[in-house]
Amino acid sequence: MYSTVNNYYKIREDVFNKIQSSSTITKVVMALFMACFTGIMAQIMIPLPWTPVPITGQTFAVLVAGLFLGKKYGALSQILYIILGVAFIPWFGGMTGGIEVLLGSTVGYFLGFILASYFIGSISEKYAKSRNFAKMTAVVGIGNFALIYIPGLTGLAIWSFITQGIVLSPLELIIMGLAPFIIGDIVKIISTGMVSKVFLPKN
Repeated sequence: MYSTVNNYYKIREDVFNKIQSSSTITKVVMALFMACFTGIMAQIMIPLPWTPVPITGQTFAVLVAGLFLGKKYGALSQILYIILGVAFIPWFGGMTGGIEVLLGSTVGYFLGFILASYFIGSISEKYAKSRNFAKMTAVVGIGNFALIYIPGLTGLAIWSFITQGIVLSPLELIIMGLAPFIIGDIVKIISTGMVSKVFLPKN
């Protein structure tokens, strides 16, 4: 049993180190695969009648991108997701794409995806001890609720004013752009913490 656990730890460390020491081309390819995963998860979507911002699964992919790819290539995966979605791949929520979607009600959330994956990746890269469940769950929680929702709500407010001529109050912003997603986000945050605990080395 002890030998099996040690083998598991060694395999986990070897795989992680191999990813980190990969060539630039390999890391770009992995970033592209993570962009694809983000696009797939974006199709898990639940529209809500009182807000233009839907519930989607893509934030889970955003959160784990930094874990496996680090700050630079985790952020790159989200940049690729956005650029390719604007250019020609309809993999934003609901199989949509194009510049009009990027600049729509969720524009700030797209920016937040890049910031969150960079932040989570930077902590995971620099502090191996942060990869345990409790610490990484806290890091991911900050990345999710601060770095995705602050630009997300700001973008929603600007979009509402420019396109609808409506100045949303802080309470309206929370009801439309934050409150409906809290339970799902907690599940994603805990799941990401578990992924870190199981798959990432702690030294």
